[in-house]
Amino acid sequence: MDYLVRFAQLHETFRRPELQACATLAGVDIEITAYNEYSPYCVVRLPNEAAARAVAKRSILVKDIFELWGEGTNYEELHADVRRRTQDRWNDYIAVPFKFTIDYFAGTRSAVQKGEIIRSFSYMGFKGQIRLTNPDEEFFVMEEYVDDVEVSVLGTKRTGDPRKIYLSRKIADSCREAVLKYDLKKRRYISTTSMDAELSLITANMALAAPGKLFFDPFVGTGSFIVAASHFGALTLGADIDGRSFRGKESGKLGIYENFDQYGIKSKFLDTFTSDLTNTPLRRTAVLDGIVCDPPYGVREGLRVLGNRRGKPAVNVIIDGVPAYLRPGFVPPKKPYGFEALQNDVLNFAVRSLVPNGRLSMWMPTTNDEKTEFPVPMHENLEIISISVQSFNTWARRLITYRRLPEGELSDISLARKKMDDQGTSADALNAFRRVHMLPGHGTRVEKDQKTAE
Repeated sequence: MDYLVRFAQLHETFRRPELQACATLAGVDIEITAYNEYSPYCVVRLPNEAAARAVAKRSILVKDIFELWGEGTNYEELHADVRRRTQDRWNDYIAVPFKFTIDYFAGTRSAVQKGEIIRSFSYMGFKGQIRLTNPDEEFFVMEEYVDDVEVSVLGTKRTGDPRKIYLSRKIADSCREAVLKYDLKKRRYISTTSMDAELSLITANMALAAPGKLFFDPFVGTGSFIVAASHFGALTLGADIDGRSFRGKESGKLGIYENFDQYGIKSKFLDTFTSDLTNTPLRRTAVLDGIVCDPPYGVREGLRVLGNRRGKPAVNVIIDGVPAYLRPGFVPPKKPYGFEALQNDVLNFAVRSLVPNGRLSMWMPTTNDEKTEFPVPMHENLEIISISVQSFNTWARRLITYRRLPEGELSDISLARKKMDDQGTSADALNAFRRVHMLPGHGTRVEKDQKTAE
């Protein structure tokens, strides 16, 4: 059966993969039969109305979903299609309180025109009460025009008439209201690097967060991703090389825990601990259902891992009979870390820690300059499910979602890039992205672009 999805008109490259992830979570097959990233309307094929509700109720980028009653490039075609598809169902709604709504994208209609459009469907013979608030059934006439962005990007010619017209019956709203609930402006504990609520929730969806699953963020910071995963019912834990990021610096405050308390999801929070990915105390076994993370890019300051810069063995320092690492205020030594090495380490960690078919949703920076495009990190035991891009002025970041393949299966996309040994001892030498975006005059551009977009 065909259904019409109405998307929020933003984060266009995230919409299809998130919709497909929601279908996977609902355990239903979905076929996208018509999609245009310049339009909020998308036609999909689903088994039944219950499946449509289940998919929509989980989505962040979907606004609502409708049963498709007809479509056409003009009203003559639309009416003919409505008769063909639904004439045998009109009697089911003949006495039901209802409402007709005219919705349009990149166009407009006068009140007189709206009335004429609604009356043109009188042949369906609905005799129920017209109820503008809380109707039992709501029918939408949706007109799609060519918008300014498509004209400027693709050169599509705009006319005064709609490009596509749909008639549909509303089935369900999405859970998009969660974006407002988790708005960073209302959150108790955040920092300048906290991922915004909408993208955090989308990331959790891509990784299939759900009740009964265990999720982990190895770069947890202020916990945006694990809060989002817990919103969807997953048990969560996190780690960070700097424990102050999740503990907070204010006396009497509980850092990340404040956020879980604020949203009433304390029961979903397991713990956080200080660790870097290369020295994790987690057991080397497949226990995680999902990994969600935004690794540090090393732009504002170089990447670091625990260790000695020159590779010398650690010296056990004793102060007043107490090992230095057990004394309050101990700061472990750190050494520069390559960004490419970090990417490979995340993938290797995912391979050994994810259960079969578990997912890794990881953000990675790239550039809008085709000459300096950064390759997508790959691993032979991980299948790339989707790549979505959020563009800024001079750079972009990608949300890459992987699936852990069962033992015995190898990715048919590409074998992993061989891990390169780190060459150099400075942050600039180890990080190509940092070199590109820390050139003279570029020092704070990444931060400025990110704040502007969020």
